[in-house]
Amino acid sequence: MSSSQRAFLFESLEGKQPRNARKTHLRLLYDVLHLSLQRGDFARARRAWGILIRCKEIDWKAMWKTGLLLVDEFHDVGPEGNSKKLEFLSTMMLQCPDARQAIFQELVIRYISAGQYRKALDELELYLPSQPYESNPALHVYAGLICLYLAQPQQGIPMFIYTCWNNIVLRDAQGYFEKAKAIDSENLVATAWLEQVSISSATN
Repeated sequence: MSSSQRAFLFESLEGKQPRNARKTHLRLLYDVLHLSLQRGDFARARRAWGILIRCKEIDWKAMWKTGLLLVDEFHDVGPEGNSKKLEFLSTMMLQCPDARQAIFQELVIRYISAGQYRKALDELELYLPSQPYESNPALHVYAGLICLYLAQPQQGIPMFIYTCWNNIVLRDAQGYFEKAKAIDSENLVATAWLEQVSISSATN
């Protein structure tokens, strides 16, 4: 079988049959990468990835999700590991303007998962006033949920000192949920949490 007729396991980014030995080799490496990922052989996948991203034919920026997966597998879930992952995503936002919105959404989720709610909200407040972020209902929902979390009565403080929700932050949450619903009137998450905000406001 000639190189132009060779069958490959995974569709390449170009979707074309390779026309020379170098491109055939790259397609085989691409197969090795994805087959290794599916088998959980991340060491082999990382070696294939390391070769591919050095090749001018490969648009590694378009494969940022694969890069993030490998970063996840090779860094601990502790503070240092989370820092590496957040640093990777921040770098990808600068390198991949076409995918910046999707990467930013992943970045916000990572901050939330790491318990860095204030940092996540700071990032959202920085980007949400501008497009295309302003038109993304999911980002407004994230901001609303974080505000709702931060507005809760603090745990471990005697009731006679602090018993109420933070009304200012609660209003911010309401504003974000209303914005999400204005963008997507059928957003059930925004609708449900708007009801929760009303209940929380009524308890003050």
